[in-house]
Amino acid sequence: MDTDRIEGKAKELEGKVTDDESRKAEGKAQGTWGELKDKADDAWEGAKDKGEDLVDRIDGDDDKDDVADTTTR
Repeated sequence: MDTDRIEGKAKELEGKVTDDESRKAEGKAQGTWGELKDKADDAWEGAKDKGEDLVDRIDGDDDKDDVADTTTR
């Protein structure tokens, strides 16, 4: 997804060099689109991780179960 941000920056720079406001705006929009896609992907991954953690807790597979029982009887 960095592709949109990189291409956007390139178009924006091209617009500045050629004094083409339309190309500059197109590049800025594409760069912003890339940033939004990255944020949405990060949010999706975070939600997916939280969901997996919840399933693990419900199934009793949380990390606390991996600790050896050190209590004496």
